[in-house]
Amino acid sequence: MGACTATLAPLAALIRAHVLAARRLHADDTTVPVLAKGRTVTGRLWNDVRDDAPFGGLAPPAVWFRYSRDRKGEHPADHLTGWTGIVQSDAYAGYNTLAKPGRQPAPVISAGCRAHGRRGLFKIAGRDKAPLAIEAVRRIDAIFEAERAINGTSVEHRLAVRKESIATLVEELLDWMRECCRRISSKNPVTQAMNYFLRRADTFTRFLTDGRICLSNNAAERALRSIALGRKAWLFAGSDRGGERAAAMYSLIVTAKLNDVDPQAWLADVLARINDTPNPRLHELLPWQCKPIAQRQNSIAA
Repeated sequence: MGACTATLAPLAALIRAHVLAARRLHADDTTVPVLAKGRTVTGRLWNDVRDDAPFGGLAPPAVWFRYSRDRKGEHPADHLTGWTGIVQSDAYAGYNTLAKPGRQPAPVISAGCRAHGRRGLFKIAGRDKAPLAIEAVRRIDAIFEAERAINGTSVEHRLAVRKESIATLVEELLDWMRECCRRISSKNPVTQAMNYFLRRADTFTRFLTDGRICLSNNAAERALRSIALGRKAWLFAGSDRGGERAAAMYSLIVTAKLNDVDPQAWLADVLARINDTPNPRLHELLPWQCKPIAQRQNSIAA
């Protein structure tokens, strides 16, 4: 695995460059058990996802993973050193450093995840049948439904529709939540779930002024599913170096899946060709650049 990762390192670097060329990223992280002396410790795999399809972008989707031994807030800042743009994420405080005034080359623009905020209310609605939680979910779903109709359209069209119709739904939701929180105890779970939105109203309403921003961070969460499934098979990383290799391989595997390419067939093909491919042409081996493997094999057979 170490030799394989080293051989494929140039492609991982090209994926990283492609991801960081975007002006909007989805960011998230998940746990990865790491073998230590007599036990395992909890490391992290972080991802940044480039997905321009929601606003009609033509750039291929891709994801870049990194590994760390812990979840300190310094890691997001280190991963995105020198980058600026929009970061969509959950409310993890580690991303706040990126948005601080004075950051170079410029502070990032933070955008929230409405699906993440909805999750708490949805659980309360299902578990306790709380009327306010049920109504909150209904109002949030109405915003998602309106947004669904413009998904994949241009930045300008999305922004126009949002200003014309969706902005009213958002304003009414926040006003209603504020009124609810004034009438019920601050210790009530519904209040706490609503305050997740109210304390971050600026990040949750930013999509109304920028057509590139999505309602949720689901793109990053979907990219982590392979790791969640993989943990059941490989159980843990054998070391920090193993965690770094896992991050590199997941960057390749998940990027292939995002581009509807079979990762196993693609990696087998690339490993057979990469040593004979000159550096200026390595980009031809990326998942979205490769001629379909079956098509190439047919042409050889012919």
